[in-house]
Amino acid sequence: MSSTRSLPSFSLLRCFEAAARYESFSAAADELNLSQGAISRHVKDLEAFVGTALFRREGRGVRLTEAGTSLARDVSADLDRLRSTFDHAIAAGGDRKVIRMSAPSTFSCRWLLPRLPAFKELHPEIEFIVSSRAGPYDLTEARDDLAIHFGGLDWPHSQLTTLCFESLVVVAAPTLLKPSTKSPVEHLKPLPRLHMQSRPDLWNDVSQAYNLTDEPVGSGSYFDQFSLVIAAAKAAMGAAILPTYLIESELKDGSLVKLLDVPVKDMRGYVIVTPLTPRAPLIKEFINWLKTQVS
Repeated sequence: MSSTRSLPSFSLLRCFEAAARYESFSAAADELNLSQGAISRHVKDLEAFVGTALFRREGRGVRLTEAGTSLARDVSADLDRLRSTFDHAIAAGGDRKVIRMSAPSTFSCRWLLPRLPAFKELHPEIEFIVSSRAGPYDLTEARDDLAIHFGGLDWPHSQLTTLCFESLVVVAAPTLLKPSTKSPVEHLKPLPRLHMQSRPDLWNDVSQAYNLTDEPVGSGSYFDQFSLVIAAAKAAMGAAILPTYLIESELKDGSLVKLLDVPVKDMRGYVIVTPLTPRAPLIKEFINWLKTQVS
C-alpha cells in the first residue's frame, strides 16, 4: 500500500467518506451495512496509506483531524465526480448522447423542463442530466456541458450567451379583483403584497412608478423562492411581482391576472454558460434551439 503509484481501494475510500460525513464509525457502519469493526479497520488501513491520523478518538466517539477534514473534502468531491461519470455512462448507454446541465430550480421546473420534450422529438437519442444550481461553479470540474444562470455577466472563466432579459409584471388572482374597479392601480391598492426575500426593492420600484407612495411598501408576506410566491399568488394571498417566463401557463389560463408592467432599472436576465473549451456541435445546436424558445 505504500507504493506512490497505487491507490487505496474503493471500499476504503467509501468507508472513510461515510465515517467522515457522520464523524461516527457506527453511523457509517449502519449506512454501508458493515460492522463498526470493519469501518475501524478500513480507516486504520487508510491512515497507514496516507501516513497520518485522520480521526482523533474522543471518549466513545471520533473527530476528524485537520488532515482528515482536508482529505474528506477532497474524497467527497472525487466520489461525486466518479458517480457523475457513471451516471453519464449509464444515461448514454448504447448509441445515446447526453447533455449535462444545471439551472435554478424554479426556472427549470416552470420554463426549461416543459420545453425539453420538444428538443427530444428532434433528437430522440438525447438524454438529459439536469441539476439545480444557483451560482457560479466550475463547469469543467463538474463535467457539465452548460449552465443557465440568472444575473449579470458574473461567471468568470466561461463563455456567456444571453438567453432572455427579465420582464416583470404585477399579478393577482382573479378572485381578488372587483368587477366594478376599472383601473389596474385601483385594483392593486387594497391588496396585500407578496415579497421575494432576495429582491426586497421590487415593490418600492412599483410604488414610485405608479405613484403609490402612500401605500405601505414593506408590509405583506415574504418568501424565499419564486415558486412559493407563485403558489401564494394563486392562493389569493395578495398581489405579486413575478417574471413573465415563470408564469406563462397561469397568465394563459387566467389563474393569475396581469395588472401592471414593472419598470426595469437594470437589464438582468438569464445567460447560458459554457466552459471556455470549444463547444461540441450538439451543444451549439441545443443553445441555438433554447434561444428560439424565448418569446
